[in-house]
Amino acid sequence: MRCIAVMNQKGGVGKTTSSVNLAAGLARAGKTVCLIDLDPQGHASLHLGVEAFGQTATIYDVFAGKKGLGDVLQLAIERLWVAPADINLAATELELVDSRDREIVLRQALQKLPSTQTFDYVIMDCPPSLGVLTVNALTAATEVFIPLQPHFFALQGLSKLFETTALVKRRLNRELRVAGIVLCLYETGTRLAADITDDLSRFLEQSDPMAPWKHARIFKSRIRRNIKLAEAPSFGQSIFDYAPKSSGAIDYEELVTEVIAAEAIKAAA
Repeated sequence: MRCIAVMNQKGGVGKTTSSVNLAAGLARAGKTVCLIDLDPQGHASLHLGVEAFGQTATIYDVFAGKKGLGDVLQLAIERLWVAPADINLAATELELVDSRDREIVLRQALQKLPSTQTFDYVIMDCPPSLGVLTVNALTAATEVFIPLQPHFFALQGLSKLFETTALVKRRLNRELRVAGIVLCLYETGTRLAADITDDLSRFLEQSDPMAPWKHARIFKSRIRRNIKLAEAPSFGQSIFDYAPKSSGAIDYEELVTEVIAAEAIKAAA
């Protein structure tokens, strides 16, 4: 099982869009996928038409110790289950402040999944912050994907993300590594996008060999700016169902192919 945390503390960079469409694309490719929505806004859940209202069990109930992870999962599309979120999740930061095991709640929940609920991939859509929910995702994950808009200020925030992964790796999860960077809202043909990509490549090449991001790859797939990606959530559909012939669907399909290929390469090694 590959556990992937999709994280960036900056909003509006394509984090939730990438989480949802990566999960949906993997499911379309025949993989069994669990998407865990860790953002109190619940946008990943809503993107797939999963609404948490009334007595609906959510990922908050898992953090509160009221439910197991398997009890809150909902089937969104074939082979894709969602652990939905709602605004109650915002209280987790305060409620877990005195808990001794507050950083490993999610990891323990995944370990307690029954044998009848096994997944090829677990995708965790992190909130746009570096609080206890994101730390839980990093502690449970083996890989981190960072969606990044190729702008100068995006690179400035990347160092903080890397510091956080290094801290979690050192203290809580020795298996954690930054596996890939997804360039989103990409504007082909612009000098800025190409320059930022080159700067990022040089930074990764010159990194400390022991850093968890040293072997991170910049995915060849570029997620181009596409209005269909912005429209799809309002219809409760992934890009593959909403606009299967759009550039957004093509770009995310290529990303899915890269992610699965990396799995095959690792297995062969």
